Amino acid sequence: MTEARTMISYDSLYIGGEWRTPSSSDSLTLTSASTGLDIGHVPTSTHADADAAVAAARKAFDDPTGWARWEPAERAAALLRLADELDARKEEMARRVSAQNGMPYSTSINFEAAVPAGVLRYYAALLEQAPVEERRAGVMGGTTLVHRTPLGVVAAIVPWNFPQTLTFFKLAPALAAGNTVVVKPSSETQLDFALLAEAVAAAGIPAGVVNVLTNGSGLGAYLVGHPGIDKISFTGSTEVGREIAGRAGRLLRPVTLELGGKSAALILDDADLAPLTDALFFASLLNNGQTCFASTRILAPRSRYEEVVGFYEALAKGAVVGDALDPATQIGPMVSARHRSTVERYIQRGIADGARLVTGGGRPASEAGWFVTPTIFADVDNSLAIAREEIFGPVLSIIPYDGDDEAIRIANDSEYGLGGTVWTGDPERGQRVARQVETGTIGINHYLPDFAAPYGGVKGSGMGRELGPEGLAHYQELHSVYL
Repeated sequence: MTEARTMISYDSLYIGGEWRTPSSSDSLTLTSASTGLDIGHVPTSTHADADAAVAAARKAFDDPTGWARWEPAERAAALLRLADELDARKEEMARRVSAQNGMPYSTSINFEAAVPAGVLRYYAALLEQAPVEERRAGVMGGTTLVHRTPLGVVAAIVPWNFPQTLTFFKLAPALAAGNTVVVKPSSETQLDFALLAEAVAAAGIPAGVVNVLTNGSGLGAYLVGHPGIDKISFTGSTEVGREIAGRAGRLLRPVTLELGGKSAALILDDADLAPLTDALFFASLLNNGQTCFASTRILAPRSRYEEVVGFYEALAKGAVVGDALDPATQIGPMVSARHRSTVERYIQRGIADGARLVTGGGRPASEAGWFVTPTIFADVDNSLAIAREEIFGPVLSIIPYDGDDEAIRIANDSEYGLGGTVWTGDPERGQRVARQVETGTIGINHYLPDFAAPYGGVKGSGMGRELGPEGLAHYQELHSVYL
């Protein structure tokens, strides 16, 4: 099995069920976030390559005996084969992701290596339960046959932070519904997508059903406006998401957007923090804080404020910072030098705006990669930039409040609404508070999206939902036949 430290190189693209020579001789270099050293090369995808991928997906979709017209049980069996092939590659997948984006291996082996197969198996099972059509008694007499059909060719544009997990949030339901897909990864994580393509081929997924590009100049925008695309599914920044939504609106093209977040952790005054240490770390610092749903605004009751500050100070100081490929690492590097600079600018902005730097704020001297030490700010007002803007790093802001109503008001005073958490010793109280937080998802005393539940955001955090039966519905068209 390939070691993550060795150079991994690909010179072709997986399009139409085969490895094809790209239209350009240009290549992209992948680097290790932990060391800054080169670890791989892939070809650059051009607009011509995107055209070929879309054409292959269209041909597969239009095949009168092809994927879109298979019985649900046949597609379910293919999804299970793909899940098995991904399982066979899970350790290598985890290593490749961690080497590229800095995700601790202990996280990537449980997410990037496990979630894709899990989501595929969930949708394979759902296909056995979800009817393709139903008959409804008409209000005006007669019966209506409501038939669900696939949309067509889907462009899945995915980010670098959870590249495989977020790909399969799109790919699994899209394939289950009978669509064909063109996948475009981020420039920072591409070696893992070559491994994905190998799994697709080994699973016997028909030619053209899944096509995997690499990144290229303007490629995402090109796919969004491509006349051969029937549906866009994008995960990324709110700024780019708004541009995609505007363009998709003009094209009257369906779009699902999972965007940024600035989630709040509402620590109620009855919370016992010590038993929740691991869950609190997970909710706020998972993947080095490079997580869209992370609860990075910590809302602490004024009566226990310094206790909460001390708890998070100890949490940050006690975290193991190191090479992403070391199984003991809890906090790895930022994905790139550029992104580390962005995080460091926010830290300096927080200091300049008057927040109290409790711990962190610098770089660990012993590490060569793109590291930022876990950083805790106290005495933060919700109006500060570090409380309002998505930093996407291991930076937490602790904001005081008086009473549940003020905590809810502060939590809702945000452009975003993707995740969130409530921490309490009283589950019923926790549910009352959680119901009033303006967000697409929220957890009580933990946070973990479930395959069976709709996942997505409100306000600047996006539109549409992934996962659950609702995620499948977003890749289906409704066809009413009046009988």
